[in-house]
Amino acid sequence: MSSTEKHTFQAEIQQLLNIVIHSLYTDKEIFVRELISNAADACEKLRFTQVSGTEIQQPEVAPGISLTSDEAAGTLTFTDTGVGMTHDELVKNLGTIAHSGTKAFLQKLAEDKKPDVGLIGQFGVGFYSAFMAAKRVTVESRSAVAGEPGWKWVSEGTGGYEITPAEGELPRGTKITLELKDEAKEFAQAHTIERIIKRYSSFVPYPIELNGEKVNTVQALWTRSKGSIKDEEYDEFYQFIGHDHEKPLLRLHFTADAPLAIQSLLFVPSHNVETMGMGRMDSEVNLYCKKVLIQAKAKNLFPEWLRFLKGVVDSEDLPLNISRETMQDTALLQKLNKVLTTKFLKFLDETAEKDPELYEKFYTEYQRFLKEGIVTDFTHKEALGKLVRYESSHLEKGKTTSLADYVKRMGSEQKEIYTLMAPNREAAEASPYYEVFRERKFEVLFLYDAWDEFVMEHLREFEGKSLKAAEKADLNLNEPKKDGALDEATGKSLAEWLKTALGDKVADVRVSQRLVDSPAVVVDADKFMTNSMRRMLKAMKKDEEAMAPAKLDLEINPAHPIIVRLEAARQKDAPFATEIAETILDQARVAAGVMEDPRAMLKRMNSLLERVLA
Repeated sequence: MSSTEKHTFQAEIQQLLNIVIHSLYTDKEIFVRELISNAADACEKLRFTQVSGTEIQQPEVAPGISLTSDEAAGTLTFTDTGVGMTHDELVKNLGTIAHSGTKAFLQKLAEDKKPDVGLIGQFGVGFYSAFMAAKRVTVESRSAVAGEPGWKWVSEGTGGYEITPAEGELPRGTKITLELKDEAKEFAQAHTIERIIKRYSSFVPYPIELNGEKVNTVQALWTRSKGSIKDEEYDEFYQFIGHDHEKPLLRLHFTADAPLAIQSLLFVPSHNVETMGMGRMDSEVNLYCKKVLIQAKAKNLFPEWLRFLKGVVDSEDLPLNISRETMQDTALLQKLNKVLTTKFLKFLDETAEKDPELYEKFYTEYQRFLKEGIVTDFTHKEALGKLVRYESSHLEKGKTTSLADYVKRMGSEQKEIYTLMAPNREAAEASPYYEVFRERKFEVLFLYDAWDEFVMEHLREFEGKSLKAAEKADLNLNEPKKDGALDEATGKSLAEWLKTALGDKVADVRVSQRLVDSPAVVVDADKFMTNSMRRMLKAMKKDEEAMAPAKLDLEINPAHPIIVRLEAARQKDAPFATEIAETILDQARVAAGVMEDPRAMLKRMNSLLERVLA
């Protein structure tokens, strides 16, 4: 064998190099991650070689990775003390398709018709990414197998390569030197390389040194057992990956083997920055494969409503550096999303059970995200329903209850879960819609958040019990007629007169069986619409004409003195009684929060005051 061997690349390799050099990469810095990943794999293979009992060279040298940048020379060098390569392995790994997967890579590239940097990692051809930045690549390698000599591999990526015996005694492992192109000289700058290492390779399981200084100083905590990690270590890790000086509010560290191999460490920040006026949050969960970053702030790893999470998900089942476009469609990612989301919701449920005070802190900060999930995510709607909390008429002010606990307290005669939308507890308890529930001692959940109306509409039921807005509940007082109340026939006659007197201001008028203290109440004639929902929908409309005015039913209390006297007044002075009827309707609309223009009401009230004071 001559001292210098000249080899020609296989046709597929040359095709690959042409694509890599001329059209593939939009993000050149990926090559740093690829070569570090290869070096880490070489160190891992050394460990398996040692375990297998094979005698290795320089056993005293620990596996590790080092990079050296030289701005003056315009070079960047990668060195590992891993398993190294023999002469035949250099030819096989760097010159043919047998090991690299290049053929499959090219086939995939042809199918997609869109060159994409993400394809590199899928087929193990990351070494060739070096030619994107380098005009010349030199590989010096010595196999770990005892007695094997060292070899030198050199190529400019334009047709072939040369292999020669290495000069002197090479150490075990592989050294790759990149002579950088003029337009890629930034990669000879130490600060550039340090930034790339910290972004992509911070958690590689072997020490990485750059110009003699260790760069990856933070451990990949998610790969360690929970029992071996202190709270301080978790907090330090969170502050590193979450860019947050505060401690996290919650953390979830879990490992799963099926249906996917997952190691995950997730954190909930102590504060919800969206409520602090800092704009919409973006997910800050990074996706790794064997401790190598695949995608920072990975999209679609969690549903949108869990965008407040920060942390790490590592899955060996994912191909290294799967592309963003493929990421959105891959069945693997969909499985990951389902497993991770289900696990996190179970974790929240368990936290609420074990530590209600801690869960209350979480809920105070992040309830809007859970409600967004109920409205937008049918798959997890039921699990999310277990997590919402509301004040209750059966609990003191400030105390909240879950829907599950509400159902446990329900009596046998109660068939539905009742809710009442109000700005605060005082308004809820003073609402005419609450009166029948107070009298019959039925529990009502008080909803104060504008979102809650839509939450209940989408949730619809919980544990087989329908959710019903108080104003839509079909409940009667079930008590004898009070002294002085209008009898059934008179009440019906008054209702018919009111319908005529009020005209198109109301859809219908009827005698109410649920009012105690209020003279009247309005109910939206649309059985699927509530007053508060209509208010919210109207607020969302930019064009006020886009939404038709509400059609309201008026219910009157036959036992209330005002209604009793109205019956007498309409017999004596119908015009005056009509003015009173309009005022009663106005007041009912005010109580319901659907009074759109109070000016006409004020004019009528002034007219009535003039008459009373005359």
